[in-house]
Amino acid sequence: MGQEPRMLPPSPNWYCSRCSDAVPGGLFGFAARTSVFLVRVGPGADVIPGTSPFRVIGELVGHTERVSGFTFCHHPGQYNLCATSSDDGTVKIWDVETKTVVTEHALHQHTISALHWSPLVKDLLVSGDEKGVVFCYWLNRNDSQHLFIEPRTIFCLTCSPHHEDLVAIGYKDGIVVIIDISKKGEVIHRLRGHDDEIHSIAWCPLPGEDCLSINQGENSEELEIPNGKVIAQTPVKKGCYLATGSKDQTIRIWSCSRGRGVMTLKLPFLKRRGGGIDPTVKERLWLTLHWPKGQPTQLVSSCFGGELLLWDLTQSWRRKYTLFSASSEGQNHSRIVFNLCSLQTEDDKQLLLSTSMDRDVKCWDMATLECCWTLPSLGGFAYSLAFSPVDTGCLAIGAGDGMIRIWNTFSIKNNYDVKIFWQGVKSKVTALCWHPTKEGCLAFGTDDGKVGLYDTYSNKPPQISSTYHKKTVYSLAWGPPVPSMTLGGEGDRPSLTLYSCGGEGIVLQHNPWKLSGEAFDINKLIRDTNSIKYKLPVHTEISWKADGKIMALGNEDGSIEIFKVPNLKLICTIQQHHKLVNTISWHHEYGSQPELSYLMASGSNNAVIYVHNLQTVIESNPESPVTITEPYRSLSGHTAKVTSLAWSPHHDGRLISASYDGTAQVWDTLQEEPLCNFRGHRGRLLCIAWSPLDPDCIYSGADDFCVYKWLTSMQEHSRPPQGKKSIELEKKRLSQPKPKPKKKKKPILRVPVKQELCNGNEEESIKESLGPVENGVSDQETEEEAREPELPCGVTSAVSKEPVICTPASLGFEKSKVTINNKVTLLKKEAPKEKPEALIKKRKARSMLPLSTSLDHRSKEELHQDCLVLATAKHSRAEPKEDMSADLEQRFHLGLFTDRATLYRMIEVEGKGHLENGHPELFHQLMLWKGDLKGVLQTAAERGELTDNLVAMAPVAGYHVWVWAVEAFAKQLCFQDQYVKAASHLLSIHKVYDAVELLKSNHFYREAIAIAKARLRPEDPILKDLYLSWGAILEKDGHYALAAKCYLGATSAYDAAKVLAKKGDVASLRTAAELASIVGENELSATLALRCAQELLLARNWVGAQEALQLHESLKGQRLVFCLLELLSKHLEEKQLSEGKSSSSSYNAWPAGSERPFVERVTAVWKSAFSLDSPEQYQAAFQQLQDIKYPSATSNTPSKQLLLHICHDLTLAVLSQQVASWDEAVEGLLRAVIRSYNSGNFTIMQEVHSAFLPEGCDHLRDKLGDHQSPTTPAFKSLEAFFIYGRLYEFWWSLSGPCPESSVWVRAAHRRTTSVEQSQQLDNVSPEETDPKASQPEPSRTLELDLRLTEEGEQMLNACKELFSEKHAGLQNAQRTIAEVQETLAEMIRQHQKSQLCKSTANGPDKNEPEQEAEQSLSSPQNQCKEEKNEPVSLPELTKRITEANERIAKFPESIKTWPFPDVLECCLILLHIGSQYSGFVTQEMQQQAQELLQKYDSTKVYKRHYQTLCM
Repeated sequence: MGQEPRMLPPSPNWYCSRCSDAVPGGLFGFAARTSVFLVRVGPGADVIPGTSPFRVIGELVGHTERVSGFTFCHHPGQYNLCATSSDDGTVKIWDVETKTVVTEHALHQHTISALHWSPLVKDLLVSGDEKGVVFCYWLNRNDSQHLFIEPRTIFCLTCSPHHEDLVAIGYKDGIVVIIDISKKGEVIHRLRGHDDEIHSIAWCPLPGEDCLSINQGENSEELEIPNGKVIAQTPVKKGCYLATGSKDQTIRIWSCSRGRGVMTLKLPFLKRRGGGIDPTVKERLWLTLHWPKGQPTQLVSSCFGGELLLWDLTQSWRRKYTLFSASSEGQNHSRIVFNLCSLQTEDDKQLLLSTSMDRDVKCWDMATLECCWTLPSLGGFAYSLAFSPVDTGCLAIGAGDGMIRIWNTFSIKNNYDVKIFWQGVKSKVTALCWHPTKEGCLAFGTDDGKVGLYDTYSNKPPQISSTYHKKTVYSLAWGPPVPSMTLGGEGDRPSLTLYSCGGEGIVLQHNPWKLSGEAFDINKLIRDTNSIKYKLPVHTEISWKADGKIMALGNEDGSIEIFKVPNLKLICTIQQHHKLVNTISWHHEYGSQPELSYLMASGSNNAVIYVHNLQTVIESNPESPVTITEPYRSLSGHTAKVTSLAWSPHHDGRLISASYDGTAQVWDTLQEEPLCNFRGHRGRLLCIAWSPLDPDCIYSGADDFCVYKWLTSMQEHSRPPQGKKSIELEKKRLSQPKPKPKKKKKPILRVPVKQELCNGNEEESIKESLGPVENGVSDQETEEEAREPELPCGVTSAVSKEPVICTPASLGFEKSKVTINNKVTLLKKEAPKEKPEALIKKRKARSMLPLSTSLDHRSKEELHQDCLVLATAKHSRAEPKEDMSADLEQRFHLGLFTDRATLYRMIEVEGKGHLENGHPELFHQLMLWKGDLKGVLQTAAERGELTDNLVAMAPVAGYHVWVWAVEAFAKQLCFQDQYVKAASHLLSIHKVYDAVELLKSNHFYREAIAIAKARLRPEDPILKDLYLSWGAILEKDGHYALAAKCYLGATSAYDAAKVLAKKGDVASLRTAAELASIVGENELSATLALRCAQELLLARNWVGAQEALQLHESLKGQRLVFCLLELLSKHLEEKQLSEGKSSSSSYNAWPAGSERPFVERVTAVWKSAFSLDSPEQYQAAFQQLQDIKYPSATSNTPSKQLLLHICHDLTLAVLSQQVASWDEAVEGLLRAVIRSYNSGNFTIMQEVHSAFLPEGCDHLRDKLGDHQSPTTPAFKSLEAFFIYGRLYEFWWSLSGPCPESSVWVRAAHRRTTSVEQSQQLDNVSPEETDPKASQPEPSRTLELDLRLTEEGEQMLNACKELFSEKHAGLQNAQRTIAEVQETLAEMIRQHQKSQLCKSTANGPDKNEPEQEAEQSLSSPQNQCKEEKNEPVSLPELTKRITEANERIAKFPESIKTWPFPDVLECCLILLHIGSQYSGFVTQEMQQQAQELLQKYDSTKVYKRHYQTLCM
């Protein structure tokens, strides 16, 4: 009936020759990532008149990797068929009407680069790949043909529209060939002229070569180009022109009859308009062509910067062109255009559609050459959504493609009015936040830690904060400035400052007036104000309450801390989530219930959403921080982590959540009820936003590169998928692209994550042919699995945007590994041989002077000459002659027999020989012989060849040389990854701090601590820093026990207990509680012990729960609660009333005494087990428990949690009884009863009555005494609930098939022939589930003669207490308000549906949707005027709600404070009993019941049943 959700789709794929196509009638498709998105264009789009005539209507999902080609079938009757090619190696044929695969083939062995559906043969698909292989596939006969024309990379191919066997193919190196597929791919023409990639081929739309006035003798510069194979006898029929566009910046027109080029068009260099891209980025060219149908003299081409040109081919000697959208500024693409395709709409408009690197799809009117509309798209994960609080309807979108988009969602003429901001961003935009009051002021944060401010009303680049986060910016928030921020004078203080939370766990405060100044870390202020000595938790989320007085910080350990301005005093810690907190959201301040502004919702890495009501804590402003461990509401349903939350600005207590389970869920938080579930995304949801004007409209963003606008009223599902559906959704998500597996896995780098939004979830991979990363953005971003947050080491920056660093050590490891493998391979190849005996003998030591030795083994003549030269040198008294010196230099080995200088020369030559042969140790020994130890050490250090022996000898050269040598050796060892050995050497020269720092920086914490502990003073701060650093790393890796030891070593016992509790299992919690108790952290110990007991409670391990609570004295009150809960559970099990009777329950061995009243049993166990017998002890326990407040129950409250809360109230009641404080006893009992009543658990309510009020309420009335007591209203309410329960039991005892004697009635039998049919109420109470009454068949049977007993009469007389006119009036006013609110909601829903009907209906009667809407508004949902079937006006509803509120205000507070059973419900039951069993209910009571019904009934339920009874 309605439109599909409006959406921003993923960007069309880049660098593909044919990735978009269109067919007549208005259907356009483009490939984006692994899918094809379909767009309906023209009248068939069914959009609201006046808006852009197009709509995204669906997606073809099935490929697992990037779609590289897309083409429609252009044969009439088959427009519903299309084909896609993908990097996964398949070609799929689709039916776009059903969006399913008709057939597919995987014939290609290599990456497919081109695809086209033949325009003449309706079942022929031609595809080519990067190795030059072409496949022709005939769909109908499932047949294929393999053609291998050239061993070159195919870039594009196009089938001829005039000859069914001709296909033109363009190659990467600039060659173009025309082949005949009927002749096994025979080359008809080989067209040479381009010298670079062929991007596009377009055939002239008309056959023959008469359509262009090109003379034969023209283009003398064009040489005749011989064909690959000259076929003079078989020219192409009539010939045809062919146009090709190339990276060489030219368009060439070719004649197929002559096989040569006839025209060359050189792209003009146009003056850039608009400056839409980063001028520092050199952009490559993509030249795509489109030859318009029926226009042979016109050719459309792309140009350098995104412009489109219409070439005039009528005069070949003039290069004449017209620029598209020449008159309109900013209408052209701002980046290169990849694909062009024409489309004829249903109203015969000729349109041209273009896709570009600027991520826009544009539609052009070919008649005017003006842009009709633009469809923006996303090139990365949609990380953040934010609606402007000032410029209503402006939605800011932060995406992983390095751009911020501002979408004017309320633009009337343009559904996709989007402005793009990219300057100064250059990274994934992970957080956005509008200034609450300043127009156009948008803060953004990126994954590289940058924080900036954009003025969206100007074209200026953003202001960037000089202080960067070390990791991804998780969230941003505007809040009041806190002290310690250096803001200059008092007058220079801005009213609001910007807070940013980063992945390293720090929250920074930035001055928006002076972002160049240093930002302030608020941890310093928190530590000083609250005198915190332990390690502060790692912050992951920040959120300010709307009034700017309260700040909430979410932490990595799952805790949430609440701080109060101005000094950030910690007033409360919420220990609810036990995993990293992803999102916190405060309820808005406007609405019918102002107290709801204290509601705070939070989501974490576990799937449960918790809502806390902080009104009491904030208003009481406690001196010391309060710890909250119970939520106000729990919202369970998601099956994966919760990433984003947003309160509805239109409703009270309505929340939307986004989750990794792939869905968005709307909740009624006050009732803990799921309302609707959106499943339109194909990925994990990352952000969510509620439309500020439309209560039915929500925007969501995910890692499927999409932003959806969807309507809550149009959703089929009410809750997230569970079980199989959840698995199917996961499969759907996993069908998204994955990085191609590397041939060889390399060492990996672990990347820290929050919600995986900083960890390489988006790997922007570009193949060699796909071009560089521009503006920090590549052509395609593909998802990396969340389970593998790792990046391959060694990937160059051109391949991935993520910073990837490989240490020299790891590369060295790779090299050594490869070398070893090679050796192994060689050994395997050669068969083992037996070693000769000579080799088995001990190896002879290598000679120290091998060159001298070899020279002494020359011929006899040379040796004789040596003697002569030596004699001459030794006995020549005069200066040696030049020739003699030359002889000595040549015969250096004679230095052994001459002077020292010659010997040094000999040693030098020998040393060089050793180094060249790879024996540095021999060179070092020679230098030692020479006495040059310092030189040896220097040479060895330079070459990285120092050894233990050399360093050991270094002291010979002096102390300083030794110290220097040890330091140099330590550096060398570090390069060889021998950090521990390096540290040991540093210790030898007493550099303890250097050794410790070296080990710490390379994560050898254990060794570093051992050294520091052994060599440094115990109070040295280095030691504590080591413990804390190691503890933080261990904590991050999940080694909690070892991390706790580190924190204990650093005397941070508080952190040790916290980290132990992080795992959340019973054993960890118990140990953490004991540890906290030992070190004196009593409050933490009590919190952890209680958590441990609650976990054991879920497993029904009562003994363990009590043992856990024993750990802390302050939990004695909780022990009493758990004891009462255990006794009550056992009592219910014995009566088989509990929901699931569990045999695995581990009960305490307390005396049973089941014959005694329940309260006496409880007090007896308290006395024996807990030594609780004096009033003082009872009072102390009461004081402990009194401060704990649990939220009210709903029908969705889990039964175990409900029982615990009820038992808490009952414990307070019993304790109050023991000290004769009857006022508190009554209130405690009443709270327990109201909890069971609100949850709809009648059984528990009755058990509370039977266990705690076995004799009724009379004894309490006696104890209270004075009728004017403040507790009297509470007592009356308790008594009413007691009678209400008795009334139902009485009614049910009568409603069975054969009522028997009971405490209230006596049954006698007499024979009769007629049985009156009893009238049963179908649905008396909206709160209660009524019993199914069976009606006896009319036959001869026994009629029951029922008479009331004395107790029955007393009970029915007591029912007068239920006829409270004040309560009936109050309940009537409350019902009126609820009814009006429901009617308003229904009116909004109906209005939405009628609007959708108007936009989609094309019938002759335009008033039909309005009539339908009116009828539905006056349908039975509008209960007030259902008889007259009249629609209700808004002023009338407003009047009703005002009157009802005025009536409520007149009632005394005592009436409004305590709930009361539904008075009209009780009237109906009594009238029903009176109508069935005459004499049971007195006429006076029946009259009173009827009067109350007539006076206070305004709902159809009571009225219908009342009329039934009175007929």
